[in-house]
Amino acid sequence: MSQAWPPVYDESYLPPMDERYWFRSVETLKPREREKLILEKLRAQVRYCWENSPFYRRKWKEAGVSPDTLKSLEDLRKFPFTTKDEYRRDQSENPPFGSNLCIPRERIFTVHGTSGTTGKPGVFAFSYDDVRRIANAHARIMWGFGLRPRDTVMIAAFFSLYMGSWGALWGVNRLGAKAFPFGAGAPGQTRMGVRWARELKPTALYGTISYILHFAEVAYEEGIDPQKDFNFRIIFTSGEPGASLPTMKEKIAKIFGAKLVDTGSTAEMTPWMTNAECEQTCGMHLWQDIVYTEVIDPKTGEVVDYGEEGVPVYTHLERETQPMIRFWSNDITTWVDEPCECGRTYPRLPKGIYGRLDDMLIIRGENVFPSAVQEALESVEGYGGEHQIIITRERSMDVLIVRAEYSEAYARRAELEPALLEKLRERMEQSIRAKCGVSAVVELVPPKTFDRTQLKARRVIDQRELYEELKSLRKA
Repeated sequence: MSQAWPPVYDESYLPPMDERYWFRSVETLKPREREKLILEKLRAQVRYCWENSPFYRRKWKEAGVSPDTLKSLEDLRKFPFTTKDEYRRDQSENPPFGSNLCIPRERIFTVHGTSGTTGKPGVFAFSYDDVRRIANAHARIMWGFGLRPRDTVMIAAFFSLYMGSWGALWGVNRLGAKAFPFGAGAPGQTRMGVRWARELKPTALYGTISYILHFAEVAYEEGIDPQKDFNFRIIFTSGEPGASLPTMKEKIAKIFGAKLVDTGSTAEMTPWMTNAECEQTCGMHLWQDIVYTEVIDPKTGEVVDYGEEGVPVYTHLERETQPMIRFWSNDITTWVDEPCECGRTYPRLPKGIYGRLDDMLIIRGENVFPSAVQEALESVEGYGGEHQIIITRERSMDVLIVRAEYSEAYARRAELEPALLEKLRERMEQSIRAKCGVSAVVELVPPKTFDRTQLKARRVIDQRELYEELKSLRKA
């Protein structure tokens, strides 16, 4: 890696096969020593944005800050947050790429973006040099969770606007492993995919956690045992919460006989895979020398202490196309600085990213994340793998209803034991109450009631606004 900014990586470099680290000297640095490296890269990135991004120059002038403000890492806190809404608004006013492109259009190598399902699509451009830096970051982090050039990686995710699949592909290529970019989404593709996985025996699988579970269900339907007939030893995911849950790791190990690794951050920061678990799978490391991350109290806007909960705020340190400086992710996590057995000295997110501020449900005064409901259900034997959360009101009181599938095995047993499902329902309600601090009404539904997704699962229906509308109409 060059000392210049932005860095240029040696494309021929690989560590020895038995080496745990890609860059031992960086990954095991004492945090204070690493901060010097981070500050050097941060100052170069901010200076670059000031000189090349009308978006940031305008924003920072209004806030009374400039590159000269940045004399320490703590000084970054003087710079304003960047939000998704203002970024989308800037792209609407300066189509299509916004005023933060930073490079001439003729240097754009590839264009991606968001689907626009929750608003105007975001447009992301990448230079060829940025793609190479992304590839090197992915390869380095993949090495950290155990992938090696001898592996074959099946990438079972959309190859479209969605960036996760492309970043994974570029990282696998840079690692020197064999890529099997199977994709997802076409009718019948999953059924064909499980047959290919049985024949080719890839050693790693990438996709969203919802799709990984769907992949297993289809395998069972085909008479294929994912543990005996496949050969996956590592499954890594991004795009939605859940993969950091111990219950989910146990479930994947039981189904596939594979280790589950949680990775990923946000569409605006991807495909830099800089929240990622190592081979110990005990929470995502924050690879701070690639993307610098703060965890912020959403009420005060200040950095929270280790051990506390807040919103990850991300800053690119190596991006030349559309850099994000203090990007407010709106996600929720808890960070710690406890040592990891792998020897890396980065902060960690022991529970991963487990929710979003706008996904948080307030039920009778309690904060409830959909991922907590999922964790509660996953811990109950007999849960069938999918559910739906409905929030409504009865006599002005919030009511949490969880429609949960029971498993095929329980469906067969219930034919002989009629009381079995009632006991299962009671255990689910107890688990939700213990995990979430609120009571829920569980309604059991047969296996395969809910559609399976090939990208991100959407499980929450909030009917409280409808209740209020109907109440207003009655009064009128």
